[in-house]
Amino acid sequence: MVTWNTLWLFALLAWICWTVAAVLSLRGKRQKAVYLLTICGLLIFGSYIAMMWISLGHPPMRTMGETRLWYSLFLPLVGLITYSRWHYRWILSFSTLLSTVFICINILKPEINSKELMPALQSPWFAPHVIIYMFAYATTGVATLMALWQLCRKQDQLAAIDNLTRVGLSFLTIGMLFGALWAKEAWGTYWSWDPKETWAAATWMCYLIYVHLRKSRPDAVTPALLWQVICFMCLQMCWWGINYLPSAQGTSVHTYGG
Repeated sequence: MVTWNTLWLFALLAWICWTVAAVLSLRGKRQKAVYLLTICGLLIFGSYIAMMWISLGHPPMRTMGETRLWYSLFLPLVGLITYSRWHYRWILSFSTLLSTVFICINILKPEINSKELMPALQSPWFAPHVIIYMFAYATTGVATLMALWQLCRKQDQLAAIDNLTRVGLSFLTIGMLFGALWAKEAWGTYWSWDPKETWAAATWMCYLIYVHLRKSRPDAVTPALLWQVICFMCLQMCWWGINYLPSAQGTSVHTYGG
């Protein structure tokens, strides 16, 4: 049976695979090995999540620590997709680094909770809602890394960022729809303007504005890149920042700690 105490072993093996793949991609060598090693790392880390799922008896999505597992998995996956599609050699290094940060947080501060899943989380809409959102977060996270890279290098190649943002926005939209179905079953209403829902709507609007900005003002490169960063900051507030807001203390239906 896997526990938080065994996370380090799976994480270390996956990290070795991802790191070697990132180094090879930076050198522009052995492209097949880059794909093979990244996929091996994904399978190793994914197997930990799968075994944790079996051990808990429900999807590991209840706590921030559990959602960080999914984020740590999806970041290298999106990095590999970006590397494959647009051939950015550095992207696997950035996605591996960011994934490592979230893994280390979980290793240093494991969140151990009861195996029992509260009634609100037993809906069949809950798992797809969280998984889709985590993939959207990873996709937009990679887009933000690329935006920061472009800002530092004073370049204006936004095609990959635009495409990743559209993909991320699409998954955010689908995730919100699943979330509404989940809310209807769990609390009897599709939308209640809970702090989490309010920030989710704000995040969705921010990314929608980015898409419209790129359509209406394609030459406004720097403002678009800066807005991309603001979008991701808004997303972070939606994901975990609301836990520190006074308006969410003891009132948010999206608080499941304990």
